[in-house]
Amino acid sequence: MVHQHSSQPRLSPSSDTEDTSEMSMLLAPRLAYFAGVARTEHVTRAALEMNVPQSTLSRAMVRLEQDLGVDLFARIGRTVSLTPSGRAFLTHVERALAEIERAAEEVRADADPATGKVAFGFLHTMGSETVPGLIRAFRADHPRVRFSLVQNYGEAMIERLRAGELDLCLTSPVPDAPDLVARRLDEQKLRLVVPADHPLASRKRIRLAEAADETFVTLEPGYGLRRITDDLCKEAGFRPRVAFEGEEAETLRGLVAAGLGVALLPPPAVARPGVAELTVTAPRAAREIGVAWLDGHPDTPPVAAFKKFLLSKRGSLLT
Repeated sequence: MVHQHSSQPRLSPSSDTEDTSEMSMLLAPRLAYFAGVARTEHVTRAALEMNVPQSTLSRAMVRLEQDLGVDLFARIGRTVSLTPSGRAFLTHVERALAEIERAAEEVRADADPATGKVAFGFLHTMGSETVPGLIRAFRADHPRVRFSLVQNYGEAMIERLRAGELDLCLTSPVPDAPDLVARRLDEQKLRLVVPADHPLASRKRIRLAEAADETFVTLEPGYGLRRITDDLCKEAGFRPRVAFEGEEAETLRGLVAAGLGVALLPPPAVARPGVAELTVTAPRAAREIGVAWLDGHPDTPPVAAFKKFLLSKRGSLLT
């Protein structure tokens, strides 16, 4: 049987993104059919193996060749054999199909209730004790669930939530956005940290207004703790004079110990020498810690289980 190409227009090769995307959409549904026919070299046998009507398979191969503009098969009745172009195409098709299968296996594995994966983001200040403790407690009942852990500041984690790179994140302040769901879990008191040889170091408590003339070291703009620091100082009646900006709370504590300023920080996991930490009596210095996720985003079973676990920690997240 001689195969005739139809005279209908076909896609011409192009580097244009739109043309490439259109070509992919045309070819993708037919690639598995092509691989099946190429493997069996028989249309009827391939149709039986793939459980599709023979007529459907035949039409799909004709359309595939039309779209590509090349003959992939030499045909003798129901028997076919690959042309040189067909053999070259098959090499790439088998590679693409194998990659698709690997991707399918990966997403199925990530959604498995017992061994799936949770992409979890959290603040740097929660990485030394809080998050390891949470995961240890959760895995007591879910020992094989895997975690992809991301430490970052709040706004960066929210962007990663929106990009689909995170399932959940612990952040502060608790976000208020129409595309997110956020739940307050706990609050963490902030302290005014001063050098150990500072005139205020002998104090236990302080009103923040008393530090109006001090030089501050803070996190960079965009960090939730920086926003809280600015807001608390404004409430206390002054704008902080910022000498150094950093990306991590313990680095700021080191700068304070070196005598380079004072800072509003959450309690450290381990007491650091060279600083004194004062309770702020006014205004009320604390930050809320919450968990956030993308509204309307379906949860896999492991994500749903970990979300439920986190919500059960309301009021005891930091203890």
